[in-house]
Amino acid sequence: MYTAQGKIRQRDLLEEYLPLVRRQALNLQTRLPASVELDDLIQAGTIGLLDALSRYDAAQGASFATFASQRVRGAMLDELRSRDWVPRSVRRNARALEDTLRQLEQRLGRPAEEREIATSMGLDLAEYRQLLLDSNGSQLVAIDDLGEDEVDAMSVGHYASPFVELAEGRDLERLVKAIEALPEREKLVLGLYYQEDLNLKEIGAVLGVSESRVCQLHSQAVARLRNGLAE
Repeated sequence: MYTAQGKIRQRDLLEEYLPLVRRQALNLQTRLPASVELDDLIQAGTIGLLDALSRYDAAQGASFATFASQRVRGAMLDELRSRDWVPRSVRRNARALEDTLRQLEQRLGRPAEEREIATSMGLDLAEYRQLLLDSNGSQLVAIDDLGEDEVDAMSVGHYASPFVELAEGRDLERLVKAIEALPEREKLVLGLYYQEDLNLKEIGAVLGVSESRVCQLHSQAVARLRNGLAE
């Protein structure tokens, strides 16, 4: 991997780590709307890998694998942000969902059920679940955009997750409390997704539901957590 002068042979590393770019692109694509092309993510990730090759300094202590992984992921997220691919209507609906959840759960004193949320938003159940699907991709990217450098334990089950970043400036106990207040199925989805690193299809197999249903549960859990942290 190194020349006699101790310099990384970039060609060798490029060939070695190109599969990493594809893996990360595939993993990220499962969290995004179908309109986001895999090839676009791979192209952005490859640029990130080339950037990592030119910037890596072994004296900084991090392994090249770690450094490259961060650069590749960052480049993909930069590409998504630059496109502003989330329609305004989706952002607006996501905010409406969070507002409805906050008001409804304050009144009920417990996690609101799907039909209760849908009714409060003036939607039938099918329309509400479609809203969850539409919102899910934007939430996942927003979470990933927060970074992974300060990942911490989220509960007794040690849900290592970027959600910890959402609690910036707040006591970790508030985050744990917000997670513990989630319905059990939504907690399980978060644990499998962030701790076990399963993709949405794999989680669906564990729960015996469709991939789209996992997306809906994830989206609903995120909205509940945001409200819990905002209190």
